[in-house]
Amino acid sequence: MPDVQLSRRALLLGALALALALALGNRLLRNTGSAYEAPAPVAAAKPATPAEVVVDVVGAVRRAGLYRLPQGSRIADAVTRAGGATRKADLALVNLAAPVSDGTQIVVPVRAPAVAGGGSEPSAPAGPVHLNTATLEDLDALPGVGPVTAQKILDYRQQHGAFASVDELDAIPGIGPKRLDQLRDLVAP
Repeated sequence: MPDVQLSRRALLLGALALALALALGNRLLRNTGSAYEAPAPVAAAKPATPAEVVVDVVGAVRRAGLYRLPQGSRIADAVTRAGGATRKADLALVNLAAPVSDGTQIVVPVRAPAVAGGGSEPSAPAGPVHLNTATLEDLDALPGVGPVTAQKILDYRQQHGAFASVDELDAIPGIGPKRLDQLRDLVAP
């Protein structure tokens, strides 16, 4: 091997170049070193907020209005949220155990005044029959609705939730457009 003699200047420049290359390489590895770093821990997912429903409570309640309730609430919860029923309320006409659906109106009817005298004529209903709270007997009393169709209405309400409009009655077998027109002024959601 031949003896290579390098000058001091060449050695200093070589050492400086080597140091510069090492520093630059180290810096590059730090900036692009994310491939070598352990992955950041995944933040735990926030628990989903419980779904809410919005209902409109009207009638014989202390504070009628729109109320947000947790999913799965009952009509009793909505009436309580509206300040409770007034003394004039007829809660026997309201199914307090029925579940509420988003966007429904809950009507707490006023008790019908007592009629003096024992008239034998049947009295007309004080107001519309509310599809979301009506009993089998209430629905059976409607013209053209017998006990079978009344049960179909109750079954539909149980399967699909509260009625949002009277037009939903069209989905019930036995109630066509003609019957729906007859019932439109006699029922309410």
